[in-house]
Amino acid sequence: MPRTQRNDNFIDKSFTVMADMILKMLPTKKQSKEAFAYYRDGMSAQADGEYAEALENYEVALTLEDDAYDKSFILYNMGLIHASNGDHNAALEKYAAAIELNPRMPQALNNTAVIHHYRGEQAETAGDTKTAETLYDQAATYWLEALRMAPNNYIEAQNWLKNTGRMPADIFF
Repeated sequence: MPRTQRNDNFIDKSFTVMADMILKMLPTKKQSKEAFAYYRDGMSAQADGEYAEALENYEVALTLEDDAYDKSFILYNMGLIHASNGDHNAALEKYAAAIELNPRMPQALNNTAVIHHYRGEQAETAGDTKTAETLYDQAATYWLEALRMAPNNYIEAQNWLKNTGRMPADIFF
């Protein structure tokens, strides 16, 4: 039984019914509809904290999906799971793949920057200032790109960039 048929709360059931109706009416290939069903089940599992199940659904959706834009969101969600599980290398791989398919995805750029910044803090705590600065510079690069796309987002990143002298004066021009 698909995960979306097991949901007990009204909002999830309502979303599922609406998504199923829209999916049936859309003039798309059966494979695309099936990919969306797996993606939807993956999102539901992810929201419930069932990360292994979510990743399984995302993997199937990824193999069925043809559209690069849709694939980028599947990969992004997979990156979120890996990051929350502490597997930052896998998260970075998924975010990079998502950005390659959809270069206008500021949330993937932001999350990549967050991981580099976190690793920079770890290196700094360990006394490796050279590695820390390199990682901070990488984080800045990703945050600046995200801010070019979404200038009203990522306020903490903007403050960090300003406070560390990594924010160019002409970023929004």
